[in-house]
Amino acid sequence: MRSLFRQIRKYVKNENFLHGIENIEEIVAKLLSITMIVVVFIAIIDLVFYIINKLLIWNINEASFNNNLFKTFGLFLNILIALEILENITAYLRKHVIHVELVIATSLIAVARKIIILDLSKTNGLQVIGLGVAVFALSISYWIIRRSHRRT
Repeated sequence: MRSLFRQIRKYVKNENFLHGIENIEEIVAKLLSITMIVVVFIAIIDLVFYIINKLLIWNINEASFNNNLFKTFGLFLNILIALEILENITAYLRKHVIHVELVIATSLIAVARKIIILDLSKTNGLQVIGLGVAVFALSISYWIIRRSHRRT
């Protein structure tokens, strides 16, 4: 019983415990990156099928070409967002630091996607104002981060 307590005390010492946490973080980040790769491939397959079904085999009786085109842009941007998230994960695996600039850039792409596919007939003014404020705040944040990196 004493040896068990000694082993437990030895493991929970700061260095050993932190090393264990780092190993767990690395495993989780690798699992996330593998999962994100699968998501990217599935999104690409979905995009290809959508393009074939809606844009190449276009039926006049279906929704307008513009609606299908905007949905296609949204699917493209979904893939770009997934790639940016994968880049965030791989950057974390390389340096064990979260790159704020990448996170803000990914957020800007996500908000841009929302604006591109926005259906103004179903959107109220408050939502548009909220998106504008989000774009402004993210842009200012990105500018501040970029400017601070140039100084160092």
